Amino acid sequence: MTASSNVDRAIALTSLPRGTRLLCGGDKLLAVPDTVCDRFAPGDALVVVEASEQVLLIPAAERALVAAAVARACTAFEQVRSASDSAISAFFEDFALRLESDANWSAITAANAIDVTTAQQRGRSTTRLRATEAMRRSMIEGLRGWVHAASRRGQVIERVEHAHFDVELVGAALGVVAFVFEGRPNVLADATGVLRGGNSVVFRIGSDALGTARAIMSTALRPALSHAGLPEDAVCLLESAEHASGWALFSDRRIALAVARGSGPAVATLGALAQQAGIPVSLHGTGGAWIVASPSARAEAVERAVFDSLDRKVCNTLNTLCLPRVRASELVPAALRGLQRAGERLGTSYKLHVVERDRGAVPGTLFESLVEVQRSHGPRREPQAEPIASAMLGHEWEWEGTPEITLALVDGTDAAIELFNRYSPQFVASLVGGDAAEHERFYQGINAPFIGDAGTRWVDGQKALRKPELGLSNWQWGRLFGRGGVLSGDSVYTVRTRMRSK
Repeated sequence: MTASSNVDRAIALTSLPRGTRLLCGGDKLLAVPDTVCDRFAPGDALVVVEASEQVLLIPAAERALVAAAVARACTAFEQVRSASDSAISAFFEDFALRLESDANWSAITAANAIDVTTAQQRGRSTTRLRATEAMRRSMIEGLRGWVHAASRRGQVIERVEHAHFDVELVGAALGVVAFVFEGRPNVLADATGVLRGGNSVVFRIGSDALGTARAIMSTALRPALSHAGLPEDAVCLLESAEHASGWALFSDRRIALAVARGSGPAVATLGALAQQAGIPVSLHGTGGAWIVASPSARAEAVERAVFDSLDRKVCNTLNTLCLPRVRASELVPAALRGLQRAGERLGTSYKLHVVERDRGAVPGTLFESLVEVQRSHGPRREPQAEPIASAMLGHEWEWEGTPEITLALVDGTDAAIELFNRYSPQFVASLVGGDAAEHERFYQGINAPFIGDAGTRWVDGQKALRKPELGLSNWQWGRLFGRGGVLSGDSVYTVRTRMRSK
């Protein structure tokens, strides 16, 4: 290992010989992979992710790109935090209007078509990538929701009176918020929600949707910022398809909050990087909701809950269904009817995974029948039902157009709670049927931020709270401090303390 200086202090690396080891966690030496050593160049950075014992290489170009973007966002924050509420509202309204323009939307969908084709060629999922008319309306609705949304900025949250002075706790803008999103174009509208509270944002979007994001930025987002008199750097898009740009972003200590949405392992890495840097994080990686049927559940209620929870694949889609063993003869057919109807609604069939010990509760013909299942790399003929181990209960099925769930039989609601707390990502849980006492026991015992008594698709900031959401968090990495699982614009703030003499 060579250095650029012999000064007796921290020195910059100029090369990285094979066999280099790095300290990890204070008590381990971690070997740097040869591929990383071979790629290392002056100006690059190595980051050890202690939680997973990974060594990440961040090229100099990505470091410089991120550093410049964060610097611009910091400068923009100084203007946005003092901008009027009316100027910020004008931005959201103008952004929505520009998305309503058919000319603008045509340019966006043209870019999106290229992204979709490229993703398909790479065997990537395009379920959430396609810029559909429904996505357009959802983005516009979300932006219009921000127009009149409340902000903590300047609000007196609490006042304590003394004899000769008062002390006030006052909400204030937080700073630069970093987002790393998967390939979903609509997240640009989500990310801009932090401007409602006077914050600025830097985001990296998955490579699949980068072209679409550029089109939205150029046709609608940047012009709307300019029209409202806000700095264009209030929203910065990292022009990079490299994962290293996200790693660099979540390691930059100028970031006030880091928000990550996407696949479990990728989000876990990003979250660990931010936490190592001392940056607060909002994470949502593994999704997939659970429905538990009470022994007293009606068959029609189970069928409806399954059907209502499988209209498309998103994080709050039904993933694991637990049915009471004593009612299997009635409730398994009801669940299969709900699955069948959900598949027919999408013009396809369904895929079922059954815990090995419970396969006898499912018609044997399902394990023998081949059906066409839509996958990211195209349709495939697969058995309609397949057995899995109990340890797979928490696995999230990332289906394309064919509803796909796991079925397990349990000895009662308490047994289902135990399975959820052990195997699930601790996200969404719903109990169908049961009396008030059983629902209270379910609520108290289940370790999840979102609990319901029917389908699962209600878990959405806009649907549930009438607040455009920036992201949902599970409890996969522990309970959240001081806030709920829905991250919205009015929850991105800090508190200042002000004394006023009488």
